[in-house]
Amino acid sequence: MSNERKTGRAGSSFDDFFKRDGSHDEVTARAVKRVLVRQLDALMQEEGSTKSALARRMRTSRAQLDQLLDPDNELATPGTLTRAAQTIGRNLKLEFA
Repeated sequence: MSNERKTGRAGSSFDDFFKRDGSHDEVTARAVKRVLVRQLDALMQEEGSTKSALARRMRTSRAQLDQLLDPDNELATPGTLTRAAQTIGRNLKLEFA
């Protein structure tokens, strides 16, 4: 006799749940933004840069940079993220999987 629970949901995943829920695109976009923000933050720490210094180098305000680095702010464009990456000597690479 098996100890596995039978849920009738074999193969279910979070993707399936969010697709059924109708929020898959929004959740995916937020997840991607969170990853990019964490990577940018790690790169800033690696080079010893502060948010204020990065904002100056990007010729923007600290408040606008805070919005860019806010994972819940959906207004960041690929162009803005590219500019932030270039400011710290990196390139932003987005690709379809």
